[in-house]
Amino acid sequence: MTHTVLVTGVSRHIGARVASVLAADPDIDRVIGVDTVPPPSLSCDGGVPLGRTEFVRVDLRGPDIAQVIAAADIDTVVHMSLVSAPPRSGGRTLMKEHNVIGTMQLLGACQRSATVRRVVVRSTTAVYGSSSHDPAVFTEDAEPGEPPTHGYAKDASEVEGYVRGFARRRSDVAVSTLRFANFMGPGVDSPLTRYFTQTLLPTVFGFDPRLQFVHEDDAVEVLRRMATEDHPGTFNVSGDGVLLLSQCARRAGLLSLPVPSPVFRLMGELARGAGLVDYSPEQLRLMCHGRVVDTTLLAGALGWRPKFSTAAAFEDFVRARDLGGGPPTTMTDLFSQAVAAK
Repeated sequence: MTHTVLVTGVSRHIGARVASVLAADPDIDRVIGVDTVPPPSLSCDGGVPLGRTEFVRVDLRGPDIAQVIAAADIDTVVHMSLVSAPPRSGGRTLMKEHNVIGTMQLLGACQRSATVRRVVVRSTTAVYGSSSHDPAVFTEDAEPGEPPTHGYAKDASEVEGYVRGFARRRSDVAVSTLRFANFMGPGVDSPLTRYFTQTLLPTVFGFDPRLQFVHEDDAVEVLRRMATEDHPGTFNVSGDGVLLLSQCARRAGLLSLPVPSPVFRLMGELARGAGLVDYSPEQLRLMCHGRVVDTTLLAGALGWRPKFSTAAAFEDFVRARDLGGGPPTTMTDLFSQAVAAK
């Protein structure tokens, strides 16, 4: 039985939603949310109501997290604190420290704890990378065609390595690693959702990658189940099916602008410098080669299927952002309309 849960990363949308749904569970005695800044719901900005979640300001890079775990007799840890894009202040260095060093400190505290018996870690399908050498579909035991060498994907790969080491040292703890596809939904703010809210959608000439999304509601439900049940192992998490990037553009009513890869990279650097959209090298590879994962293992472990397919998750995002009904997507569409008008 789950008694006291620690949720990291509660100042971000998905982390706050996980803390909220766990706090609403009458079988859970306490939910403690930690982060470096208060959640929006505790400030003047509104946000996800956290219910009876107790917030504690903690920087995971320091030793204080061990004191929180010990003082509250934490038995379940849900680690949601990985960040996917560098903050404006501190940049990539701070991001890596937060993701990797923070996880090391958290796992060290869990290893020394006499009460922790379940650890759930949010990871990402980005650990598989994106390359022309990839298999058509990644299963959890598949090796990446080209392992990530930097950025969020490399951080997540390092984090998973530390998690595997922790699981070996504490075989009495149920450790679940969840590799999520890109989150999608009305409340999600990420480099990818910002990419799809541009007026003009730059794409890489000659490529139409296959993409997968997981709706935020399904992501929260998977995390809730993992926090209250023992399902040790590593699991891919995604909505069923795939969408081509060109299909995403059409459904969002966006005009696509195919450009050569070096131009896409340059546009990304300019956009990132202006603080608009983070076109990381990982994003460039994803926009070329895409990524698709198999979720059979998760479905078997939970006896559950997501409510939202990849297509349905994207459509819900489009409806919420009022993106549909925009301009034609491609120059071919424009030409067809011009011909029809004659």
